[in-house]
Amino acid sequence: MADQSSNRPDMDMMRMLTEFRIPGMPDMDALAAAQRRNLEALSAANRVALEGAQAVARRHMEILQQSMTEMTEAMRALGTQDSPQDRAARQAEMLKAAYEKAVNNIKELADMIQKSNNEALAVLNKRFAEAMDEIRALAQKSG
Repeated sequence: MADQSSNRPDMDMMRMLTEFRIPGMPDMDALAAAQRRNLEALSAANRVALEGAQAVARRHMEILQQSMTEMTEAMRALGTQDSPQDRAARQAEMLKAAYEKAVNNIKELADMIQKSNNEALAVLNKRFAEAMDEIRALAQKSG
């Protein structure tokens, strides 16, 4: 039985590319390996970003659940206030506390997003620096 891979155009093209050598051309195996590392770094950065987005979504859901619980408790507490002045004062306190908590929650989520983005970018920056070193080494080797 004949080898099926030799009849595939993509395999023939890859074989031709690896056998094709022009003086001064960089090592195709080294270029392929570098491209593989580039894709691995991109995949790792995407994984870091996805994990960060999932953490932000989980925390956002926790904040929403906590806010609903606090709002329910606040409504119960308002119903027990005797005078309209007491009720108005309590509403003002609750509004101020809710605003401060919302600002803190937004800051927390923004910090989480920024941290995740920085981690993903660090993966890409590290690979970019490595790629530049590889290119420099290939140029010195072929020149």
